[in-house]
Amino acid sequence: MAQVGNSLSAEMETLNHVLSLVEAFRAFDADNDGFITDAELGGILGSVGYNASEQEVKAMMKQGDKNKDGLLSINEFLEMNTKDLETGNLANVLSTAFEALDEDGNESLTGEDLHEVMENLGLELSLEKCHNIVTSLDLDGDGAVSLDEFRVIVDSLRDI
Repeated sequence: MAQVGNSLSAEMETLNHVLSLVEAFRAFDADNDGFITDAELGGILGSVGYNASEQEVKAMMKQGDKNKDGLLSINEFLEMNTKDLETGNLANVLSTAFEALDEDGNESLTGEDLHEVMENLGLELSLEKCHNIVTSLDLDGDGAVSLDEFRVIVDSLRDI
């Protein structure tokens, strides 16, 4: 049982790291168009005190830009920043979890939905924490996590 607990703990740590990366992507994506440009990357790096040269920014972009369109998508950003993670079967766990959490079958999950499921499972997770989790996964800002948004996270973990 302790091994299951350790495995779940490691997977939750990985999930928290991925959620932090999603939040970082959203911070980099200043115009909220779903992509990071050279200018956005250079700007955010400068704002945190790292004055990268234009060549350094271009090299970073080139490293992650798999489809060579000059932009970083959320998938490319996650792949670039999670390639060294040990994810175990986190992608499978998350896929199953979304299906279980989507009790009404509308293929979206709100903070309230998550909170209700957690309560039903006897797990103490505040409504505020549930809202924060949903917000960090909500790529289009509509207040809910759609199945497509959830798949972005799951697919990026499968690619690791």
